Amino acid sequence: MSHVVAHGVATVSELTELTGASVMTVHRDLDELARRGVVRKFHGGVSAQPSTVFESSSEYRVRVQVKEKESLATAALGMIEPGMSIMLDTSTTNLFVARRLGELRLGPLTVVTNYLPIMQALKTMPDIHLIGVGGDYNATHDAFLGLSAIEAIGALTTDIVFLSTSAMTISTTYHQEPEIVTVKRAMMAAGRRRVLLMDPTKLNRTALHRLAPTSDFDQLVVNADAGDRLLSELGEHATVVPAS
Repeated sequence: MSHVVAHGVATVSELTELTGASVMTVHRDLDELARRGVVRKFHGGVSAQPSTVFESSSEYRVRVQVKEKESLATAALGMIEPGMSIMLDTSTTNLFVARRLGELRLGPLTVVTNYLPIMQALKTMPDIHLIGVGGDYNATHDAFLGLSAIEAIGALTTDIVFLSTSAMTISTTYHQEPEIVTVKRAMMAAGRRRVLLMDPTKLNRTALHRLAPTSDFDQLVVNADAGDRLLSELGEHATVVPAS
């Protein structure tokens, strides 16, 4: 699993040589990893990369587009003011935001999240009032989901909710998994201001389930190198904030 996550894709013969196991054993192990949602199988190998029906694991996503996510996090940090309450979803981009909250030195800040890596990053950070949203633990996303999470989110209202998702076109945002979609929609309803953080790999793509129209977000933060034309087209649906 670590090898596939690190390289994105791997063939069965490559994994057989790596592990010293038989081809049959490797196939059985890959079937189990695919069942758990860690990888997706294709003829002759497996991939940790997303498709229209498969969302990559948290472990894989945190390793890719690091420079772009740092830029998005910088733009997001500029929107946070002293005493605010913010909500962070399960996107790894928000993990980059959380890790840098200590830089702001804004005094007390309330952070709500259902993403375990963010909870771990913030649990000892000074001046952070951390509210962890519980629910059914999902190992692939390293997060708490399900009805309990949705009900807990629905009982809150925050100044800003920062979200990301796996795919979007000019007019619509998408995700592969309905369970993730329902939690993100609950978070959108809980935020007085909705900010969507999107790196270039997620643009001009679709996934199986529609999340929300682009116009439902107050601000859309996109890396500036996405191109002037695309930024202009997105600007017809939401207020675009280029992240350099």
